[in-house]
Amino acid sequence: PREEVRSARHLHSRRSDRRAVSHHYDVGNDFYELVLGPSMVYSCAYWETAGGALEDAQRDKLELVCRKLALSPGQRLLDVGCGWGSMALHAAREHGANVLGITLSQEQAAYARKRVADAGLTDRVEIRVQDYRDVADGPFDAVSSIGMAEHVGSDKYLAYARALHALLRPGGRLLNHQIARPPQRDESAYDVDAFIDAYVFPDGELAPLGTTVAQLERAGFEVRDVESIREHYALTLRRWVTRLEDGWDRAVHLAGPGRARVWRLYMAASAVAFERNRIGVNQVLAVRTPGSGDSGLPLRARTWN
Repeated sequence: PREEVRSARHLHSRRSDRRAVSHHYDVGNDFYELVLGPSMVYSCAYWETAGGALEDAQRDKLELVCRKLALSPGQRLLDVGCGWGSMALHAAREHGANVLGITLSQEQAAYARKRVADAGLTDRVEIRVQDYRDVADGPFDAVSSIGMAEHVGSDKYLAYARALHALLRPGGRLLNHQIARPPQRDESAYDVDAFIDAYVFPDGELAPLGTTVAQLERAGFEVRDVESIREHYALTLRRWVTRLEDGWDRAVHLAGPGRARVWRLYMAASAVAFERNRIGVNQVLAVRTPGSGDSGLPLRARTWN
């Protein structure tokens, strides 16, 4: 079926990554609007209460990332895997940052550029179709990577971390927001779920949190904070499933019955997986600490000032 991808797995070349990203994200912006709602944020929201509004929870997540990165007017932010531009817009509008957002999805980039233009922020936000390995615009004051690192691959992860480290100025911060899986006794036996690999996220790979932290440290980062927000993703996914089911006929019209069924199944199953602690999601704050040792972070964690 057209919803299935068959490829040489886990190459993570520039070409294979573009193809994998296009399979998942270039399925129609109207379809994603129906599922995600006005925020157009396709990552875990940050809930104050379980009964809150999805739009508020997504705004609070973007604000949390900006506060952890300590963004201030005039600073340069690189948003890796910028999606439909929500993080870039929030950072520019609410914190005065100058933002470069990169994505491999042509449809996402076109949508994000229109949002930037409509918001009157073209002087502060640039959206590119570009691989993270090809960015040469450093140094940046901060880097956000929200729900993108799952696409990098275990063999390329250290290179990914080193690339982001090199793009940051000394004292610059990285916020890496990433899904994690439990470690296995024999890590060589880990394999991606066949359904997810064929129908949802081709070439996507999950790693244990400890592996991610270790790779960031090997790349030269000082990891300063890890926040688990596993329950928040279960709440987010259930809201997306509800939106999909409420708009089912339109979803089928926009993406076809096969795609709509795949998205409902993967999102509902993922919600259960997060609820039952089979997978988690973490925000890892890391710093390119200069030789002086001054990280620039507050003495007390989680003040985010």
